[in-house]
Amino acid sequence: MQEHADQSVTDDFELAGVPDSFQRLWTPYRMAYIKGGQDQVKDEASCPFCAGPGRTDEEALIVHRGKTCYVILNLFPYNPGHLLVCPYRHVPNYTDITVEETAEMAALAQQSMRVLRKVSNPAGFNLGMNQGEAGGAGIAAHLHQHIVPRWNGDGNFFPIIAQTKAIPQTLSEVRSAIAEAWDSETPS
Repeated sequence: MQEHADQSVTDDFELAGVPDSFQRLWTPYRMAYIKGGQDQVKDEASCPFCAGPGRTDEEALIVHRGKTCYVILNLFPYNPGHLLVCPYRHVPNYTDITVEETAEMAALAQQSMRVLRKVSNPAGFNLGMNQGEAGGAGIAAHLHQHIVPRWNGDGNFFPIIAQTKAIPQTLSEVRSAIAEAWDSETPS
């Protein structure tokens, strides 16, 4: 009797995560970030931007390593190809970096834009740094610059109404495409 009652309120898919007309988005990887919040990064030992360079590029989602800074995919992207330029040093503010780090951050942001144009042909970009927790930085303890590719119509109803962003590629697919194109797209 109970089995029949369950069928009346359950869809006909047998596996969790199989899309139906509602297109559920399963994002269990975000739970670690949600639970930890700003307090999860207390020092260099707990900083993902300090830990990343010690891992393989594939594990850390790094697309390029420079002398003083590196480029990594955002683990929680606004759009596919959302990159972060980070100094290797654990510093919180733009005013804390050296002239050399500043120059490399700028050069890597430009190179990121060139590569993203080649790989995914965005119509535009958002670039920015959120300084401090009050300034909206997700990880305020370690400076990072966002490079977000934008396409006409990517601000559709889904993020506005549901506060959810659908990302059509896996992070590893995006990382591979950007990393492969990185060296072939030279500055002009």
